Amino acid sequence: MSTRSLRHAWPDANTAVILEDLELAHGERLFLCGPSGSGKSTVLGLLSGVLAPTGGDVTILGVSFASMAARARDRFRANHLGYIFQQFNLLPFLTPVENVLLGCAWSAERSRRAGATRALMTREATRLLGALGLGAQTWSRARTGELSVGQQQRVAAARALIGGPELLLADEPTSALDAASRDAFLKLLLGECARHGTGVVFVSHDLALARHFDRVVALDGDTPGILES
Repeated sequence: MSTRSLRHAWPDANTAVILEDLELAHGERLFLCGPSGSGKSTVLGLLSGVLAPTGGDVTILGVSFASMAARARDRFRANHLGYIFQQFNLLPFLTPVENVLLGCAWSAERSRRAGATRALMTREATRLLGALGLGAQTWSRARTGELSVGQQQRVAAARALIGGPELLLADEPTSALDAASRDAFLKLLLGECARHGTGVVFVSHDLALARHFDRVVALDGDTPGILES
């Protein structure tokens, strides 16, 4: 992944996110930190192609977002990117396994990598839940909406990772956890990414997490944009 002169300005606002040119190698783990309001979630929106930049471009796997129509970006994102949302965006009335399988619902490519058949994809979904610390004794007995916040976090991570996406974008996914649970979950998450060679851009305000990553990039809260890397 790389960015070039990336900028996003909000209509009728005097602030903008300005991202210096950034490169992410295959399988590299990048920690993007900054206080509330520094533009962290906006940067993830730009890197995923959900937000269109005011200027500049994002290139992933050699493909330029600027050269793609919105529908093509959506298809590319479904095939190649996993996204852990800050609020998880799970469907509470589905089971945890059904929520995880949604990561393959709009991508034949992710479905193929997860096993192609419903039975094999379900097996991979349950493996991921277990690998991320959510055992069958929990996920098999409840709808997703009945799980704790920490348990739902694991479901959201498994959904983002099923089918081995090339890039994982994670928006404050450990914010609701205590320090011990946070570090344990993060080790499991990054271990699963390493299994598939998945690159990671992980957003958080918690600098204690930086030691788990290959590189740290900081955003300034007063003037959104990258200050140091």
